[in-house]
Order: sequence, then structure tokens, then C-alpha cells
Amino acid sequence: MTKTKIIAMIPARYGASRFPAKLMQNLGGETVIYRTYQATVNTGLFDSVYVVTDSQIIFDEIKNKGGEVLMSVKAHESGSDRIAEAVASIDCDIVVNVQGDEPFTEKDSLSKLLNVFKEDINKEIDLASLMVNIKNQDEINNPNCVKVITDKDNFALYFSRSPIPFHRDSTVETQYFKHKGVYAFRKAPLLEFTKLSIQQLEASEKIECIRFLEHGKKIKMVETTIQGIEIDTPEDLAKAQALWLDNNSPQI
Repeated sequence: MTKTKIIAMIPARYGASRFPAKLMQNLGGETVIYRTYQATVNTGLFDSVYVVTDSQIIFDEIKNKGGEVLMSVKAHESGSDRIAEAVASIDCDIVVNVQGDEPFTEKDSLSKLLNVFKEDINKEIDLASLMVNIKNQDEINNPNCVKVITDKDNFALYFSRSPIPFHRDSTVETQYFKHKGVYAFRKAPLLEFTKLSIQQLEASEKIECIRFLEHGKKIKMVETTIQGIEIDTPEDLAKAQALWLDNNSPQI
């Protein structure tokens, strides 16, 4: 039986609109992007891990530290577009898109995500992603926090920067789930993604996975209990630095 080849791709843009150069910020003596690369490699789940970037600065950062890094040829609208270009010539079956601003990427959540494909005997699922239950009202209302609602089988119905669902009836218990920007694709659907046109909802929300929904495709959501920290703002970086110090302080 042929072994399924699983790779991780970490799209890394230097000029993020909300926090430019965030991936080159210091986190425990290394840059955010290198910490993310290290964390992904350390899961031991992947045959190969690559950073894919449009920045010579980020390229040199990973290359000089012995990591695998690829330079994008074209400009891209989304991270998935960027990695699709890179994987076109790479032999693989499953591609996991790990966000470059997630230095606390860990094995348990990624294992749950990959199990979707192990259990999908008939290869009916093209794309899976992670979500985590959130209760903090500030986070629920924060537009930087993408929320997701699903059907009874945990297939995504919609993603939004607004609080969804709207809690109109206070007698009904309502749960909120944050979309963690980690995607796992089969290779062919990932390549197809780049050929799908951007529609109104994706353009409005600036959430790339809405493109799949607008074109009638399914996204299987997998719940994890591990929140992690996505570094979108200087405040997020401060939280990440505090968590890094806490995790790596000598135990007395």
C-alpha cells in the first residue's frame, strides 16, 4: 500500500497590513516565523515542512538557519494561493497550511485534523480546518477573530468577523467558535482553489476559506481545545512573549 505523503506549508508575507514585519519580531530569542517553522517540524507529523514567502528577508531568515524555504514567483491574494503555486511541482497527497503567525502550533490539534483524511476512506472530503470554542465576549466581538458556524456534522456553514450566531434569544444557550487558520487540503482541490474566482462575501470579509463555500464546496471543521495565539497585532505579540516566557521558565 502506498504511503500517504503529508507536507506542511507555511505562507509568510512580510508586509502584513495590521502589523507589518510581525513575522520577524523577536519571540524568545528567535523570530516569530522561525518559531512557527520549528514548532511545525517538531510535531513529527510531516514528511517535509516548507516556508513559502515573497520576502527576501524571510527567505534568508529560514535558509540561513537550515530550514526549507521557497520563494513565490507571483503575487497572491491569499496564503492558500501562495502555497498552491509552491506545491504544484511537489510530490504529495495532503498539504497542511500552517499560518506563519502561529508559533505555538502543536501536535494534538494537527493530528486531529489529519485524522479526517485517514477516516475518509472514499476521499469525499477535500478540505478540513480547526476551530476552538471561545467564551470571552471581547474576543467574540473582535473583528480580528474569525468566527465559524457549522451544521450538525461539523461542516462549515459560514465564517465571519462579526459575532455569529447572533444571540437573539437569551433563553437559548449559544456557543461561539473561533476559526484557527490552519487548513488541510488534498493536493488536487488545493490546486483547484487558485482557479476559483473571488466572490463578494470573501472580498467583503477578507476570509479566504469563504471562497470554497461560495463555490458550493464543503469544509470539514475539527474542534480542538487548544487556543494558541495568532499574532495579528502588537498586543498579540506581547501575549505571545509572556506565554513563551511562562512556558520556558526554569521550574523550581
